[in-house]
Amino acid sequence: MTQSRDSLISLSDTPYYHCISRCVRRAFLCGNDKYTGQSFEHRRQWVIDRVKYLTDVFSIEVCAYAIMSNHYHLVLFVNEDALADCSDSDICERWNKIYSISPLVLRWQKGELNSDIQKEEALNIIAEWRLRLSSISWFMRCLNEFIAVKANKEDKCKGRFWEGRFKSQALLDEKALLTCMAYVDLNPIRANMSASVDESEYTSVFERIHNKSHYDDTQEKKSSKSLVKFIGAEHQDQPQGIHFTLIDYLELVDWTGRIIREDKRGAISVQAPALLSILGLDSATWISLANDFGKEYHGAVGSLEELALFAEHTGKQWVSGKNKLRRIYQ
Repeated sequence: MTQSRDSLISLSDTPYYHCISRCVRRAFLCGNDKYTGQSFEHRRQWVIDRVKYLTDVFSIEVCAYAIMSNHYHLVLFVNEDALADCSDSDICERWNKIYSISPLVLRWQKGELNSDIQKEEALNIIAEWRLRLSSISWFMRCLNEFIAVKANKEDKCKGRFWEGRFKSQALLDEKALLTCMAYVDLNPIRANMSASVDESEYTSVFERIHNKSHYDDTQEKKSSKSLVKFIGAEHQDQPQGIHFTLIDYLELVDWTGRIIREDKRGAISVQAPALLSILGLDSATWISLANDFGKEYHGAVGSLEELALFAEHTGKQWVSGKNKLRRIYQ
């Protein structure tokens, strides 16, 4: 039986998840359609703007992203603590940014409810909204529905825009998180859309390098929400963040990108980045992961002990790719 996406997410195991959505029949989300000559390039910014908007509403942040021609990747961080200090009124205000407030809750806000039963029912509704604001499933729903409606309106058509539900992959430790982020950031290079990471527009690595999501300086900044930060050795004082330095990550992604380009395949540089030794990976294993992370590993990535716990908490008996992960984590 098919499981719901919420049942495949266990925040007790990890707050980090890799999510992918593809267009139905792999039609064009963005880019230039060589068969029709039509350009959908502007839709890349639709996705980024919507993601930024939703991160201001949800207690979910973005570690990495890549907006491709017929699909997109997001590496998300669920920050459960972000809603801890939010009052019920704050939750209503957040929810009202994406959906209308129910009449019962509106009356609760105005102090018009005299019945204890009605007050309890209104508070139960708000409690449900609080849970949804830390749900990856609801985050992806609010993103995909918005883009589908907008794209169908532009195309003057109706019907499904996305290829079923989004795919999610649990990243159970820092090694899995960093590997997945690099895999996502290197998507345009693997697809021969860019020659280097500093030219890979509409990716998180481009935003980290240039402090913007693309080259168009006329585009208004829609949100001040930044990507999840690299905090390096400061992680003891800042528990929320990626526990490596940004310069080490950029060096690793740039080095990898130069190797996996079509005209450079197989030419592994002798001088490997320092971050590889910190991760405990050799160059060949890393290049294999950077190329195949999204294809070879499904459901969850981590050590065998972490996979066992994740499977137990999500009601699964087996996690795909376990034998390959055993060779990496040995």
